[in-house]
Amino acid sequence: MPAGRDYYETLGVKHGASADEIRRSYRRLARKHHPDLNPGDKAAEEQFKRVQEAYDVLSDSKKKQFYDQHGFWSESGFAGAGQQSGGPNFSGFDFDAFTRGGGAGGAAGAGFGGAFSDIFSQFFKGRGAQPGPDVEPERGNDLEYALDIDFWQSMKGAQIRLSIERMDSCATCHGSGAGGGGGSTTCPQCQGSGQVNQMMGAMRFSLPCPKCNGTGRLRNACPTCGGDGRVPKSDSVEVRIPAGVQNGSRLRVAGKGNAGTLGASAGDLYITIRTQAHPFFNREGDDILIRVPVTVTEAGLGARIEIPTVDGKALLKIPQGTQNGQKFRLREKGVYNARKGYHGDQIVEIVIEAPDVRDERTRELLKQLAQVDTHDPRAQMWAKV
Repeated sequence: MPAGRDYYETLGVKHGASADEIRRSYRRLARKHHPDLNPGDKAAEEQFKRVQEAYDVLSDSKKKQFYDQHGFWSESGFAGAGQQSGGPNFSGFDFDAFTRGGGAGGAAGAGFGGAFSDIFSQFFKGRGAQPGPDVEPERGNDLEYALDIDFWQSMKGAQIRLSIERMDSCATCHGSGAGGGGGSTTCPQCQGSGQVNQMMGAMRFSLPCPKCNGTGRLRNACPTCGGDGRVPKSDSVEVRIPAGVQNGSRLRVAGKGNAGTLGASAGDLYITIRTQAHPFFNREGDDILIRVPVTVTEAGLGARIEIPTVDGKALLKIPQGTQNGQKFRLREKGVYNARKGYHGDQIVEIVIEAPDVRDERTRELLKQLAQVDTHDPRAQMWAKV
């Protein structure tokens, strides 16, 4: 963990937050900063990586316990090393003396800084080539996927087949990570002791063996997956898009995330829906809004007009004297909400279009109408000024 970074702060939760609180906050932030939902946004991509890093530690009980106790976590396996019996004990040791270039013996300690740094580099070194037999299986990570669908797929629902990249259980070892012989062998580097010695001048330190993580044993690793129990795989997933799904909705496909290590259960696949807009139908919740043009005569005299809905055609009655911008509601002609089991409404806004004067007869008729209709539509406007 980079210095100064607080995993709890990264996930926006308090220290001591429950696993459910951590999970909910992670899913919200991962959805917000996911690169697929923020194409080209490097800041969002970096934040997504920080959120993922924080969740990887705080969602694991052992990593979280170590992080809460020491204030950091290192993927190098320091947590495991620190728990080995016989590990290095530096209590009461003056580290500052060595970092300043002078040890307990004054000039005799000069130049120990580099050697002491080498010890720490070994102490924090990455895990051995093969995990020891005591490494516990871990559940696979969840995967996030953004899916674009068109307006009609969101209205009617659809069956869509996705191609995803995920870690799958190794077919050779059935996810166990063990080779054909099974079992484990003595670590050749520490000869089964789990400890190696490191000299620094006249001082000798006993450190956990980096090859076997201090266990003293190496498992016979599967040649296909290298002992991890998982291999990369392109997988095909059938996804059912429910009718009426909203933009930004999240669907879960159980067991289609990354496979767990050493045969543990797989994570889940979470699909974020991105719905394309329609040029005529505008959705607001479960309602559909449309703007319908009518003529002056239809608005003035009243009419019955045919209008489109998401379920086909419908008849709308335009009352006599309908005004421009007036809205009418068609009950249950909107979006079907499968969760609630009902349809929304369709809201129709009237747009009165002026007549197209193309000949003298039309012009004369409009002049006659103006003489008959002496109403001033702007009178109230002036009264309020």
